[in-house]
Amino acid sequence: MAILTDIGTLVWGYLVPFLFVLTIVVFFHELGHFLVARWCGVKVAAFSVGFGRELVGFDDRQGTRWKISMIPLGGYVKFAGDDNAASVPDRETIAQMSEEERAGSFYAKSVWRRAAVVAAGPIANFILAIVIFAALFGLYGRTYTVPRVDSVQAESAAAEAGFMPGDVVVSVDGEAIRSFADIQRVVTVSAGVPLNISVERDGKRVDLVATPKLREMTDQFGNAQKVGLLGLRQNTRPDDVYTVAYNPLEAVGEGVKETWYVVARTGSYIGGIFAGRESADQLGGPIRVAQFSGQVATLGLAALLNLAAVLSVSIGLINLMPIPMLDGGHLLFYAYEAAFGRPLPEKVQDFGFRIGLALVFMLMIFATFNDVKHLVGG
Repeated sequence: MAILTDIGTLVWGYLVPFLFVLTIVVFFHELGHFLVARWCGVKVAAFSVGFGRELVGFDDRQGTRWKISMIPLGGYVKFAGDDNAASVPDRETIAQMSEEERAGSFYAKSVWRRAAVVAAGPIANFILAIVIFAALFGLYGRTYTVPRVDSVQAESAAAEAGFMPGDVVVSVDGEAIRSFADIQRVVTVSAGVPLNISVERDGKRVDLVATPKLREMTDQFGNAQKVGLLGLRQNTRPDDVYTVAYNPLEAVGEGVKETWYVVARTGSYIGGIFAGRESADQLGGPIRVAQFSGQVATLGLAALLNLAAVLSVSIGLINLMPIPMLDGGHLLFYAYEAAFGRPLPEKVQDFGFRIGLALVFMLMIFATFNDVKHLVGG
């Protein structure tokens, strides 16, 4: 009986929320490719949510096979003339096509149309994030707490910078601060980076420079993560908390800002890895996403949708990396073709795809290793 209970917890507590989040994000990514491909006159052979053997599917009137496949860790749109789900061209098949069939293939289209089709997937991810954030802000508004400092931790970065209890943070690096959470959002991804912080103290403006220190913190679910910290503390009082409601247009604006924040934070983290400021052990794969999805699901549907928006931005950014096999790698090849008036030699492209495949697998293995280490450590 205990085993059945554990299985039920695993399925409903982790697997279902994970598949819910991942399916939304993957579906809209592939839908972006699909819609622009149809608009550009490209014949789409298959639209799949998941990889591997087909579980269920149907053919539409234009000959596209819509299906759900066995391995629910991604998806793909396959165009006429593709060799595989990564849109690597099948040159033998293309050579055997009739003139009419070749005209509808992806590879017969102009470089600009091909680039538009490829870029549409990541762009759809960003649009999805904006829509989700905008809907959440429109429905629930946004809660803020006055960015007042109640205490300063001894020997912390804040103490070294000269912060004092009672300071109200006005801006960080020129960016207006509306809430104490805004400070945390900037500081957590800025370990080792000097920040120019303006505070209001006794009615006067005081400018400080503080450099967050990298420390390990534990979130409300018990997950440990390394973030930048200043050492500022707030004792929230009821009159410090207020909620701002947004009309639909304002909600969209806030959705754009929130999406850009996730883009900037992700970019800052990746840049921090290469600069040695951040640790790569924070990179997670499907196991950690599943774990976090289950944890966030306990907070309600709004929190799970918020996670879907964040994940959508992350997947959009990852796909734009200039690695062959990913959308960014294809765009890199098309940029060469547009600049020089001819595509890269086939041998160079094939070699690039092999290198890209190896890099993607290495990244997956590394992320999974981090996931397992995280679970064992937890």
